[in-house]
Amino acid sequence: MVVIAVITFLSSFASTIISPCVGDIMHEFGSTNGVLASFVSSVYLFGYAFGPLVIAPLSEMYGRAIVYGSCIILFLVFNAACALAHSLGLLIGLRLLAGIAGSCPLTVGAASIADMFPRERCGLAMAAWVLGPLLGPTIAPIIGGYLAPAMGWRWGFWVVVLLTTIPMIFTLAMRESYAYVILKQKTKRLQKETGNESLRSALDTGKTPTDLFIFSIVRPIKMLFMSPIVLLLSIYATTVYGYVYIFFTTLPRVFEARYGFSKGATGLSYLGIGIGMVLGLVFAGAVLDRLLLYLTTQKGGNPLPEYRLPVLIVSAFLVPIGLFWYAWTAEFMEPWILPIIGSEFMGAGTIINFMSISTYLVDAYTTYAASAVAAATVLRSLLGALLPLAGNRMFDTLGVGWGVSVMGFVAVAFVPMPFILYFYGRRIRESKLFRVEF
Repeated sequence: MVVIAVITFLSSFASTIISPCVGDIMHEFGSTNGVLASFVSSVYLFGYAFGPLVIAPLSEMYGRAIVYGSCIILFLVFNAACALAHSLGLLIGLRLLAGIAGSCPLTVGAASIADMFPRERCGLAMAAWVLGPLLGPTIAPIIGGYLAPAMGWRWGFWVVVLLTTIPMIFTLAMRESYAYVILKQKTKRLQKETGNESLRSALDTGKTPTDLFIFSIVRPIKMLFMSPIVLLLSIYATTVYGYVYIFFTTLPRVFEARYGFSKGATGLSYLGIGIGMVLGLVFAGAVLDRLLLYLTTQKGGNPLPEYRLPVLIVSAFLVPIGLFWYAWTAEFMEPWILPIIGSEFMGAGTIINFMSISTYLVDAYTTYAASAVAAATVLRSLLGALLPLAGNRMFDTLGVGWGVSVMGFVAVAFVPMPFILYFYGRRIRESKLFRVEF
C-alpha cells in the first residue's frame, strides 16, 4: 500500500512541477502562444485520459504487478527525456507519454485496494492511497516555483527522475494481488506438476487470449457509456476535477498579478487547496467505513455501494461554497488569506468527492474495479487537460469573480446528484434495462 501511495504521489507531482515555470519554457523556445503555454502543462493530463484505456484492461489480463513495473520504468525514462528535450514539440510529445505511463497508479490503485482489503476497510486504505494525488499537485508547484529561478526549468524533470529511482526498485519487487492472475499462475503450476492440462482456474472465462484482450480493451468505454451509474459519477467527478485545474490557472493571476507575490510565494498559495484536501481526507477516511458499517447494520445487513454516497453530499455543498468564496474575495482584493480559505473549502470538497466516488465504484464493480475507475479517469482527465486551455481567455473576458462564479453555478446544479444516486442508485444498477455483461 505504501509503494502504491508513493508512486501515485510521484505521478501527480510530475503533473504540476512545471506549472510555475511555463513562462521560462516558452521564452527558451521562442514562443508567445498563450494556448500552447497552457498545453505544455496540461498535455500530461491527456496521458491520464488515454493511458487508462489500455492500462486497466492489461492489469485485468496480466496482473497489477507487471503493469506497475513496466509503467514506472517508462515514467522515469520519459521524464528524463523531457529534461533533455531540444524543442517545444518534442517536450509536449514526451510529456504526453510521461502522462500515459504515470496514469498507471491512478488507474490501478483503487483496484489494488479492492484486491487486498475487505470492503469494510476499503475507505481507510483509500485514504492512504489518495495522499498521492492530494499532496503531489500541491507540493510540486511550490518546489517548481523556487527551483526554476535558481536552476532552470529542466531541473523540475530531473527532480522527478531522482525521486522515482528508489520507489522504482520497490515497485519492481511488488507481489501480484489480482485474484484472477494469481489463480491463473497457480493453475499453470499445477498443470506442470501434475501433467493434467485440463485443469482450469475457477475464474477462467474460457475466452482465447485474443478475445480476452479485445473484450478487456473495450470494457472501460463500455462501462462508461452503457452503465448510467458509472457515467453519472464520472461526469460529476469530472466537473469537480476540472475546477481544481482551473484553480491552478487562476492562482498566479490572482496572487502574483493582484497581490504582488513573488513567483516562489505564489507557489505557496497552492497550500490552501492542499490543506483543504488534507482536512477532507481526514474526514472521509474517518467516516466512509464507519458509515458503511452503520447503514449496513441499520438496513438489514447487506452492505450496498450506495452507503458510500452520503459522504458525497458533504462534498456537494463544500465545492460551491469554496468557489464563490474564492471568486469574490479575490475579485475585490480582500486580504490574501480569504481567497486561500475559500480554496481550502474547494480542496476539502474535491478530495471527499474523489474518495466517495472511488470507493463506490470499487464496491459496485469489485472484479472489474480497474476498468470502472479507468472509465471515470478518462473523462475526468480529458476535461482537466482541456479546461486550462480556455481558462485564461474566460478570466480575461469575465474577470476572476464571475469566471469562477460560473463554475460555482454549475456546482450548485450538481447538488441534487448525490441525493438521487443514494436513493435510486441501487434500482438503476440492478435494472434489467441497464444490465450489460462487462
